[in-house]
Amino acid sequence: MSSPPPIPTRVVLLCGPSGSGKSLLAARSGLPVLRLDDFYKEGADPTLPLVSGSSDIDWDHPDSWDADTAVASIVELCRTGRTDVPVYDISLSARTGTEAVDVGRTPLFIAEGIFAAEIVTRCQELGVLADALCLSRGPVRTFRRRFLRDLREGRKSVPLLVRRGWRLMRLERSIVARQSALGAHPCDRHEALGRLAAAAGRRPAASPAS
Repeated sequence: MSSPPPIPTRVVLLCGPSGSGKSLLAARSGLPVLRLDDFYKEGADPTLPLVSGSSDIDWDHPDSWDADTAVASIVELCRTGRTDVPVYDISLSARTGTEAVDVGRTPLFIAEGIFAAEIVTRCQELGVLADALCLSRGPVRTFRRRFLRDLREGRKSVPLLVRRGWRLMRLERSIVARQSALGAHPCDRHEALGRLAAAAGRRPAASPAS
């Protein structure tokens, strides 16, 4: 029996706390990028989790995100170079359409988002994972950058942004620890760029935790 054809493209999963600089790093890498934030569930979804002791939706909980659809899109990109993905408006908590993502014949692309670590094992088992990175800048720097970005983009109401920002600042070290336990290598921007360059030049990839 012949072996299955090799997968032409692989993915680097890039996670880290909200505001840690994932999008900027992905853009700086020069690689094609899949935005995993576009796979959030819509605001009316009854399965959305709440912040403990609050009526606020917990958008930082993995259950607020559609992992199955995200994985299916990653696999399709790896096998065919193209997929259709949702377009998500964070300020509306809603999907506003779809768009085509085309990575062509590139051997590597980045899928970035705060929940990327949640699918490390699945992508590894499916044979599409090149590496998994967890970007960290420190709680105070991340808090400041996240708040200014979210305020500038009008993502949510100011009181919600303050409550969320304070909560995430206190939780940042545990967030990084969880994502590392799921298989994402914790690193700063400089190391992340080095690992991306290495991943672009190697096939098959090494273990994401190496």
